[in-house]
Amino acid sequence: MTILAQADAAAIARAAEVLRSGGLVAFPTETVYGLGADATSGWAAARIYDAKGRPSFNPLIAHVADLAAAQREAALPEAATRLAEAFWPGPLTIVAPAAPGGSVSELARAGLPSVALRIPDHPVARALIAALGRPVAAPSANRSGHVSPVTAAHVAEDLSGRVDMILDGGRATAGLESTIVSFCEATPTLLRPGAIAREKIEKVLGAKLAAPARAEVLAPGMTASHYAPNARLRLEAHELLEGEAALDFGGRLTALAPPGAVTLDLSPQGDLVEAAANLFSHLRALDARRVESIAVAHIPERGLGEAINDRLRRAAAPRV
Repeated sequence: MTILAQADAAAIARAAEVLRSGGLVAFPTETVYGLGADATSGWAAARIYDAKGRPSFNPLIAHVADLAAAQREAALPEAATRLAEAFWPGPLTIVAPAAPGGSVSELARAGLPSVALRIPDHPVARALIAALGRPVAAPSANRSGHVSPVTAAHVAEDLSGRVDMILDGGRATAGLESTIVSFCEATPTLLRPGAIAREKIEKVLGAKLAAPARAEVLAPGMTASHYAPNARLRLEAHELLEGEAALDFGGRLTALAPPGAVTLDLSPQGDLVEAAANLFSHLRALDARRVESIAVAHIPERGLGEAINDRLRRAAAPRV
């Protein structure tokens, strides 16, 4: 069941406990309602993708309490800091290289070396982040492809029964998602127009925003190189060949593995949410073992399996 509660102090405290335990909470921001999870937990991030029915692991915006918290998560250049000081709290998302030791999970970052951050300008959102004491990952609180929600009722129409709690904080005022500016290229780049006009951002920067250099930047996580380990991947494997490591699902390959074989199971129970949460970390762990070839078990093409298979196919693609 989904709990729908007016966003008073008691409900916000309860919502923070839900997040701390890996649950999902929809909450108001000044832009639209967000579908929140503990950004430091890959498992919680996987639940967001599952609840929304997202077709792929797109990066999730991590909402933080203040500029100091943002600087712990990202290497913000001077120009990004100027924008933050001008527009935070507010509907601006800054994408920058992830800082060493940052806490936002790799799945929330969609396996990218960058992280998307913003400080929301809504008292309920800020109180929830403060109560949790960690970044809150939150895309819009709607089913993928549906209209973004600006009221708690809109959230309930899409996600009732799929999330643990909805905090009703009234209507979102902007009704338009945040503007996204990336500082991962040589020139600050507008990835998504939003509630702060380009002209206002360019005035603070003293320079024009660049357009994305290639289509992939508009949808981070679409290039194979972000996900490819050094080892070769053999997909849809039903057995282990000599010298191969295994990226298993549901114990299929592990049961056939010879003694001494390197095996990691995305989910011994065959749970696609668990598999999604483990995908990037398991690929990195196998890479660390310096294996040359990885046999990948069959992953069902349903639910999050579609996104997992998309990433695996890209990782297995020939290098160019």
